[in-house]
Amino acid sequence: MFIDRFTNFIRYEKRYSVHTLTAYSHEVQRYIGYLTEHEIDINKVTHRQARAYLAALLESGQRPVSINRSLSALRTYYKFLMREGTATHNPFALVKALKTPKKLPVVVDKKKLSALLDMDGVFPDTFEGLRDKAVIELLFGTGIRLSELLQIQEAHLDFYNNNVLIFGKRNKQRLVPLNRTLAALLQQYIKEKKEQCFNNISDNLIVTKEGKNAYPTLIYDIVTHYLGTISPQQKKSPHVLRHTFATALLDNGADLNAIKELLGHAGLAATQVYTHNSVERLKSIYKQAHPKA
Repeated sequence: MFIDRFTNFIRYEKRYSVHTLTAYSHEVQRYIGYLTEHEIDINKVTHRQARAYLAALLESGQRPVSINRSLSALRTYYKFLMREGTATHNPFALVKALKTPKKLPVVVDKKKLSALLDMDGVFPDTFEGLRDKAVIELLFGTGIRLSELLQIQEAHLDFYNNNVLIFGKRNKQRLVPLNRTLAALLQQYIKEKKEQCFNNISDNLIVTKEGKNAYPTLIYDIVTHYLGTISPQQKKSPHVLRHTFATALLDNGADLNAIKELLGHAGLAATQVYTHNSVERLKSIYKQAHPKA
């Protein structure tokens, strides 16, 4: 019911990311299927029925974090229906989210990562090798999200001031500094990109070997491959590099508010999770170094 209009609503008015757009659409479609199966009118769902739906998801094996995503999606959907005049109330408005265990951000050893990026012969001496190195350096050197990386255009780079304009969640803009090594690498990459003489070359900074816009799976494959050479850990996503960036800054004395601005967090609470990693690191050092530990 109104799925296309709802999708346009969260895409153009709420300015949600593509990932959120896909997830919310899926959640709403699943909910509508449930109501159809149980012959429940979408405009007459009660608070109790809303809770029963989420309970059914939990019983089916869904994790609390997934249940909370469903809750968020359906709250937004009913707000949309009320705005359209097709619903008189939001049955999910007073439903409480489930408690989820807090997980420490997964990081990689920053010394090993730095050594990987500085080592000769790791990245092939080709356009793709140069692009792959630019991807890893950008994610680790700026802490940007995967979705933000894919939106960077060459025009967003300012090599005079050594910064890059980032479009974050809900299209919120921020400037992120580039270190000299990264700036030089990007200039080299852009030069090589132009020399490839692609047909209809994309304005986006990161492209495929055919010169088309890069896509999430490509970035995942690049990051997974190279992180796999220095770390046996299971999680090797682009977000791990974001976590590593933030933790490295914190370990070296950066102000928490400054890290918040660099990461594009709306509030300080999301940034504070990195302090736990630093505390754990200090505990580890203490246990190894103190005679009474």
